Amino acid sequence: MKTLPAAGKALSVIFAVTWMIGCASTDTADQTATESASAIEAEQVASEQAAAKAAMAKAAMAKAAKEAMAALDTVFYFDFDQSMLSAETRAALDGQVAHLKTTTSSIRLEGHADERGTREYNVALGERRANAVSGYLIGNGIPSYRIEVVSYGEERAANYGTGDPAWSKNRRVELK
Repeated sequence: MKTLPAAGKALSVIFAVTWMIGCASTDTADQTATESASAIEAEQVASEQAAAKAAMAKAAMAKAAKEAMAALDTVFYFDFDQSMLSAETRAALDGQVAHLKTTTSSIRLEGHADERGTREYNVALGERRANAVSGYLIGNGIPSYRIEVVSYGEERAANYGTGDPAWSKNRRVELK
């Protein structure tokens, strides 16, 4: 058997050591890649959990807003042939103002009148009533671009009876 010269032996040892170092660095690179992938997956899971929590919080806030809105008056009544806000209506509107300041939603104010008077007069009266409510809301900090005013006059009665008890239910502004 032939022996390798000393330079050949040294070269073999260097090759073997280099090969082992190369294998060891591949293991380290694989480990680093695995750790990086695990870190990315952990970030994705955390991000998804945060998004789910945010969605749940948003849904809870929407539900609370609906419940708060349900507890507030949304129909405001007026005296015969009047469009001035009563103290009771202003107090109810203060609750609406507080609620509307916590949201960005738009509202529609629908003005109504009872059947007495001409259609044209009742449409104008319903509009004056809705504008009175709108003016109060705007005066208390609700932006006008969030408020739509519509008048139906006598066309959408809440009570089709006759006499003041029925008519008083038709002299209103509904907040929707």
